[in-house]
Amino acid sequence: MLKEERFEIILNKLKQETTSTYEALASLMSVSEDTIRRDIDYLYKNGLLSKVRGGAMLRSKDPMSFQERSSHSVTEKNIIALKAQKFIKNGMTVFMDGGTTIYAIANSLPANIALRVITNNVELLPILRQFKNIELIFLGGIYDQDTATTTGSDTCFQASQYIADLYLMGTCAIDSEFGISATFKTDAEVKKTMLGLAKQTIALVNHNKLRNTEPFKVANNDKIDVLITDLSSDNKELDEFRDLNIQLV
Repeated sequence: MLKEERFEIILNKLKQETTSTYEALASLMSVSEDTIRRDIDYLYKNGLLSKVRGGAMLRSKDPMSFQERSSHSVTEKNIIALKAQKFIKNGMTVFMDGGTTIYAIANSLPANIALRVITNNVELLPILRQFKNIELIFLGGIYDQDTATTTGSDTCFQASQYIADLYLMGTCAIDSEFGISATFKTDAEVKKTMLGLAKQTIALVNHNKLRNTEPFKVANNDKIDVLITDLSSDNKELDEFRDLNIQLV
């Protein structure tokens, strides 16, 4: 069987069932799991699927622009935003990076809260400037219209001038083995900078980003303190994260 034929079978299988394992795909095509692993690596590098432990899944259909993404999974984002509130205290210096979940958190802050917020997220500006007791510091850099953030060496350098009490990290993907990863290299670099300068880091993760990986490594899981999802903390989907010394919320 030609590899192109295997590619088509793999993608069709994922369209039908969303996820599949190396073992199942190898059995389906009567080839070795190593062959399937190489096929999936190739398809992953070309953006046609996402890798999960032991197999692959259909690549998320979430749109890439901030404006489009903000209208998706609204309930899940609001659940995460409400859970995050107990960690945000008066007087804190807080890093907030990109993502529509961060936007939901900003929208749910108490009106009288006093914070210093350091962010590269352009969409937070019209929200946070309405808070009389929030000192808002915006990081310059190269503006990315799709993610509505600034990135690049200037962004990282400006962020490096601060030490934050808390980092609220918008998370593209998290896996219990491979850690936290990002879709874009420039975004990963900003996250690494903020992560290294925060006393506490909270990863904000919609459940459909669990057990996923993206191309650019941000950090191992031991670098985060809290994982907040839209799931209940006893949900079985979180079982593989329970022995990682991370608070699950």
